[in-house]
Amino acid sequence: MNPTIISILLSNLAIGTIITMSSYHWLLAWMGLELNTLAILPIISKSHHPRATEASTKYFLTQAAASALILFSSMINALYTGQWNIMQLESPLAQILLTMALAMKLGLAPAHFWLPEVLQGASLKTTLIIVTWQKLAPMALLFLTWNQTSTLTISTMGALSVLVGGLGGLNQTQLRKIIAFSSIAHLGWMATIIPKSHKLALLNLSIYIIISIPLMMSLIFFYAKTALDLTTTWITSPMLTALTMMTLLSLGGLPPLTGFIPKWLTLEELLSQDMTLLATLLALTTLLSLFFYLRLSYSLSITIAPNSTKSSSKWRLQPSTLTTTLSTMTPLVLASLPLLPLMKP
Repeated sequence: MNPTIISILLSNLAIGTIITMSSYHWLLAWMGLELNTLAILPIISKSHHPRATEASTKYFLTQAAASALILFSSMINALYTGQWNIMQLESPLAQILLTMALAMKLGLAPAHFWLPEVLQGASLKTTLIIVTWQKLAPMALLFLTWNQTSTLTISTMGALSVLVGGLGGLNQTQLRKIIAFSSIAHLGWMATIIPKSHKLALLNLSIYIIISIPLMMSLIFFYAKTALDLTTTWITSPMLTALTMMTLLSLGGLPPLTGFIPKWLTLEELLSQDMTLLATLLALTTLLSLFFYLRLSYSLSITIAPNSTKSSSKWRLQPSTLTTTLSTMTPLVLASLPLLPLMKP
């Protein structure tokens, strides 16, 4: 695709997210979401592969339905209250509809079916955009209405998402589908805690994005699309392979890595509010997600592919910008646990 067109689409992607994040009127927020959706569609389908076309179609239909539901809930709230301010969501029906629409936008269970299929049809770079930047606009609306949305609905969806994210990734060998189910599980943690502490949910989102960016860039660097591809990464870059393994474990939430911070604080907050059953459910179901993180780490660190190449200069053909970004972000991903007293909201 022409670099000028790519820059225009990425600019519209950024503008749409900024409009949604800075608006207090429902129509402006809806316009930002629509601009965001229309900008990402050509990026998903730019390879002109049938799977990419199918992925862009599924993404468009799901996001259009969610945007229509957001507009419908805002109209009901305007009819109920007489104003279009996002901060004044007072109609109970509008609260439930908005919660369901944002869950569909984000990919929370049970409205999660589109996310693995879309990511499987997209490239790794597009997958990076979808699991990081595309989550910002719906999460911004969720943060603006965190004390007005339906608490029971979003907590139920969050707990279900952690379960579905763990079960869905167990038998997967495609890395993009594993990333999709991992995203569903992490969004479940954010959705569960946001009615109790929106600051803690923001910390969850920030750490998830900080961990996901170097992980996806490592996969782009290795051209890895399946779990079998990970077995040949050691000869490409032994140091980056070890760091990628630790990044996967950090995403799984193993101490003393950075990914342990949001899970620790979330469980602590839930226990402090006498929600022991929900905290136990989250802690047990996240073990399912940890299983496939450990399986990928095993493929990276221990196994050797039967078709291993003996070339030792493959790394010379890779762009240097990826390695520079990885070297700057990896310390944040692996060694931020001592900064917990400064991060705790």
